[in-house]
Amino acid sequence: MAFDGLFTKAMTDELSNQLTGGRINKIHQPSSNEILMVIRANGKNQRLLLSAHSSYARIQLTNEPIENPNEAPMFCMLLRKHLEGFFIEEISQPNFDRIVLLKVRGRNEMGDLTSKHLIIEIMGKHSNILLVDSDRNVILDCIKHVAPAMNSYRTLLPGQPYISPPTQGKINPLTASNTDLENLHLTDETISKELVNRYAGISPFFAKNVMSSSNFVDYLQKMRHSDYFPSIMHADGKETFYIWPIIKNADEVKTFHSLSEMLDRFYFGKAERDRVKQQSQDISKLLQNEKEKNEKKVGKLEETLVDAEKAEIFKKYGELLTANLYHLKRGMETAEVIDYYDESQSVISIELDSRKTPNENAQHYFLKYQKAKKSVEFVLEQIDLAQKEIAYLDNVLHQIQTASPSDLAEIREELEEQHYLRVRHVRKKKATTGKPILDKFESSDGTEILVGRNNIQNEFLTMKLAGRNQLWFHTKDIPGSHVVIRNEAPSNETILEAAGLAAYFSKARESSNVPVDFTRIKNVKKPSGAKPGFVTYDNQKTVYVTPSEELVLKLRR
Repeated sequence: MAFDGLFTKAMTDELSNQLTGGRINKIHQPSSNEILMVIRANGKNQRLLLSAHSSYARIQLTNEPIENPNEAPMFCMLLRKHLEGFFIEEISQPNFDRIVLLKVRGRNEMGDLTSKHLIIEIMGKHSNILLVDSDRNVILDCIKHVAPAMNSYRTLLPGQPYISPPTQGKINPLTASNTDLENLHLTDETISKELVNRYAGISPFFAKNVMSSSNFVDYLQKMRHSDYFPSIMHADGKETFYIWPIIKNADEVKTFHSLSEMLDRFYFGKAERDRVKQQSQDISKLLQNEKEKNEKKVGKLEETLVDAEKAEIFKKYGELLTANLYHLKRGMETAEVIDYYDESQSVISIELDSRKTPNENAQHYFLKYQKAKKSVEFVLEQIDLAQKEIAYLDNVLHQIQTASPSDLAEIREELEEQHYLRVRHVRKKKATTGKPILDKFESSDGTEILVGRNNIQNEFLTMKLAGRNQLWFHTKDIPGSHVVIRNEAPSNETILEAAGLAAYFSKARESSNVPVDFTRIKNVKKPSGAKPGFVTYDNQKTVYVTPSEELVLKLRR
């Protein structure tokens, strides 16, 4: 785990320098396992993110936009009651563990000075955020409750005493004696295991990349002097981060000015997508079920089409029976006739209904021919409708995967209007403009580029906002966003950047050489009765680009 004791120490140093003495002004809870605090410190408002997510647990300052729910959860309300208006006295790391403790002090509702501890435990699936009354050492509440049946060592419930996670009796590497470090003579084969077993805060990830005893001592010296070099490293197809670029022979290393800036970059989009995933499980499941139903329907219709395509055979049987009426009689179960349509003039056997006259049998085959012919037209029409439905559902499922929480609200609204979802409540009237909020980007030469993230936004952007001669972009035959350059004569560089955004905000985000079509808005049309966001276009050109997260970050406004 990259967020080990050493990393926690570095983050504690960074937060202590930035936030000590700061006043907690606002508290929000964006999701079930995250807290966002606005703290006035060093003459500016700073946003502190606390996450107890099983995969993304961390504490950091953030500049990323994070949307908050309209109604605050109970844990958030409790934090507001006890912490808003309080001042941060100290930020520390107990026992060199993956724990950050914020000591805060302020006046309670009675006007008396009181102190609290806000504790963030960064321990994978056991991560937690706890508010503790420091005078009584009693838990006021925590973002995850742990009952005695779940953990016999420590109960994490309101009213229970706070017990720290069990220590393992390891040595704090920063307080280790010089003698202990000087006697650290380990072989390459044993250093990784021995460092983890002997010293607190050492993760297998760090120990694996230390390589030698002297390197370990050098890193400790850097930590004592707060000499950090935050880095994101790419190696063996994976991306990870640390306070130093410790992976030797990494394919790529990106360095940052602060740990928080690095974490913003590393977790860009990941945490938000997880928040959306939590909120969209119900509609994703519903849409996936609808998609599977339509796929099964297409399969059955194609089977029906195979039978329907036998229409010409029925017509031939009717004509052959008509040509041979003179030697056929009622009561016959088969008719042996010459197949005049076959060059070899072979004899074929045609099944008859013994209860019918020869003419009635012939007319029966003509009737089957007419039904089968009509059936082909109907089946082809139904297959086309089902395939369009699959394409629409696939597009919305993709939009959910890349949506923000506000985008998700618009997707729900669309699905209610399309009768996939039952209207849960009467929606409040939108703001006076009633316009969807689009993602805005700025190209390298300063040109504005707009991106729609769902069908409501796409339709508004393409059909209402964009000018007739502005350029419109969309991935070729791939679900994705509508992208528009707000300039009728953009540079080639801007065109490629807009195409890059269209590729990134599409289902082909993880692909390379993605085909992106672009044309003038006047060439884009919405067919009558088409689903939201569906358009046709012509006079397009195609460019091939590779989606890049770096490009999105660079152009983002």
